[in-house]
Amino acid sequence: MSFVKLVIYILAGWFLYKLIFQFIIPVYRGTKQVRRQMRDMQDAMRQQFEQQQRYQQGQQQQQAQPQSPPISHEPARKRDDGDYIEFEEVK
Repeated sequence: MSFVKLVIYILAGWFLYKLIFQFIIPVYRGTKQVRRQMRDMQDAMRQQFEQQQRYQQGQQQQQAQPQSPPISHEPARKRDDGDYIEFEEVK
């Protein structure tokens, strides 16, 4: 009977080894990597949002201050499209 118990223990150890090193550890590493990527993505989105907020605040401050149009020494060019008539097709 001791030989049968030894074979059962060896098989149980082998299955446990396979379970741990081929399933549990890869799942743990994958979960860890996905969490890290999600955190990095959230940080990037937060930085982009803050940058956008700073830009909008800067635009609002510029609009609040009266500005004179820049003085240009070049004459303004008129656009000459020739005989082109813009139209919209009706269906």
